[in-house]
Amino acid sequence: MPDSQTLILIVAATVAGIVLFRLYMILGRRTGHEPEPRSPQAQGQAQDKSRAIPQPVPDALAAPQAAGVSQGGLIDIQLADRTFEAAKFLSGAREAYGLIVNAFAKGDRPALRPLLSPEVLAAFEAAIAARGDAPAAMLTRLADARITEAVLDGRQAEITVAFHAEFTTGPVTDVWTFARNVDAPDPNWTLVATGGDAHGDPGDATP
Repeated sequence: MPDSQTLILIVAATVAGIVLFRLYMILGRRTGHEPEPRSPQAQGQAQDKSRAIPQPVPDALAAPQAAGVSQGGLIDIQLADRTFEAAKFLSGAREAYGLIVNAFAKGDRPALRPLLSPEVLAAFEAAIAARGDAPAAMLTRLADARITEAVLDGRQAEITVAFHAEFTTGPVTDVWTFARNVDAPDPNWTLVATGGDAHGDPGDATP
C-alpha cells in the first residue's frame, strides 16, 4: 500500500493538472474575435499613415483641361522644365489671348511682334492690311480656356489651348498653340499656330 507521502504527491499532481487544464480552457483558446497579430512592418506602416500629411495635387494634374486630354505631355514638359506649372501657364495664356486679339483689332503690329512666331505674325499683318479701315470685332469676354493638347518634341514644348470667348460679333472658339524651348532663359511662350471660328482675324494661320 503506498505510503502517505506518495499519496500526497499524487493528489498534488492531480490538482496541478486540473488547474492547468482550466487555465488553458480560459486563456489558451481563441474566440474568433481577437485581432490578428500584426507584424512590426505593418505596425510601422500604420503609424506612418497616421502621421502622413495630405500632399497637394501636382499643378500639372490640377489645371483645367478638356475632357480626354492626355496628361503625358504636360508631365513630360514639367520634367524637362522644373519651373513649369500648368495652372500658371494657363493664366498666362489667357492674358496673352486678350493682348493679342486686342492688338489685332487695333492694328498694333509692334505689340503683336514679340508674342507671335514669324509665320503667325505675317498672317496677322496680312489680315490687318486686308481689313483696311473696316472695324474689327472686339473681345468682350473670355468665357473659358482649357488645355487640349501638350507635346514635348526634343526640347521644344508645345501646348494647345481652346479659348471660348465673346466678341462684338458673337461667340467664337479659338484653338491656339503656344511653343517654347524649355532650355531658353526667356520664360515667355510664343503663339505658333491658330485655328477655330472666324471672327475677322486670321483664325487659320497655321504654319
